[in-house]
Amino acid sequence: MQPTQKNLILIRGGAVHDAIHPEAQRVDILLENGKIAAVGTGLAIPDGCEIVDAAGLQVYPGFVDAHTHIGLDGSGIGYEGRDYNEMNDICCPQLRGIDGINPRDPSFRAARNAGVTCVCTGPGSANVLGGTFLAIKTVGDRVDNMVVRDPAAMKCAFGENPKRVYRDKCDSTRMSTAAILRGALAAAKDYAARKQAANGDPAKMPAYNQKWEALLPVLDRTIPLKAHAHQANDIFTALRIAHEFNLRITLEHVTEGHLIADELAKEKDVPMAVGPTLTHASKFELQNKSWATPGVLDRAGCHVSIITDNSVIPQQYLPLCAGMAVKAGMDPFAALKAITIHPAEHIGVADRVGSIQVGKDADLVLTDGCPFEVMTRVKAVYIDGVQVADGE
Repeated sequence: MQPTQKNLILIRGGAVHDAIHPEAQRVDILLENGKIAAVGTGLAIPDGCEIVDAAGLQVYPGFVDAHTHIGLDGSGIGYEGRDYNEMNDICCPQLRGIDGINPRDPSFRAARNAGVTCVCTGPGSANVLGGTFLAIKTVGDRVDNMVVRDPAAMKCAFGENPKRVYRDKCDSTRMSTAAILRGALAAAKDYAARKQAANGDPAKMPAYNQKWEALLPVLDRTIPLKAHAHQANDIFTALRIAHEFNLRITLEHVTEGHLIADELAKEKDVPMAVGPTLTHASKFELQNKSWATPGVLDRAGCHVSIITDNSVIPQQYLPLCAGMAVKAGMDPFAALKAITIHPAEHIGVADRVGSIQVGKDADLVLTDGCPFEVMTRVKAVYIDGVQVADGE
């Protein structure tokens, strides 16, 4: 269907799960010019307002995935569509995810039809430093018009992947991976110091270095390192290096997080994105993978999101992954937050998405039941106040 812009839409009569209150709220939602203009009861109906009767339906914020490769790992087109890993340079922070995304990939349609309205996507984990992730909406023909935040993070990776890809070139141990990352950060820090000392004098400025320029927003804490780490030892190495350089960091995958939950709970302001779990343990460092991990970390007091790592898990199964975590013991409200407000906070876009609040983007999902359940149907999806799916 072709979306039609509506300046004013009133969604009324639904059970609203706003990702703020644990219980559903019986409130109406007024959308105006792509934003949530009002939430409450007895709202005045403006002239020309479209009325959406949500009686009998559940209303949720658009679902958010904090870690995916959507648009960079093409759907159904094999190797030609895979633009998420650079295989010729283990250290390439200068790469930008935005330059590889194909908005016409069918994965985007599947995502929004399932209510996934915002994702953070970018390079994979073959490189110690792989480039920048960005947050985008899941609808559009031109990626520049889909951006919510760019850059959102700088990808780095620990463990098996960089070792496997570069084993015969420059990286065959975890020690080498850590040393390469430290070396890049130290070189970028020196580059920044020389730029500052030059005080704008071209004669004193260091020679331009694209790699170290790309790391400056990491060093000044504008964006975090987005650290791929499955095993407990890799998680702790990622945290150790972040502390050494006083960096912001987010932990991605955290497969063995349930084994070290008490230690991770001591790490303040470190968001953790857990997954992908709806897959076979295909390599050694996944041997302790468990659906219980998100719940264990949440109960320990950690900031938890649930992720698909699309295309490892197809993007549309994000709500199902939350349901599997609930089945393994996670609190249902915590699971909802893990695919809404928590990933929005994880990727730095919670001012716009992740909950149903006045002033945020009008990204909503209407369902005929709990989205964690496989038989539930999505009846309508709105992105920026435009209906992009109708459940048909």
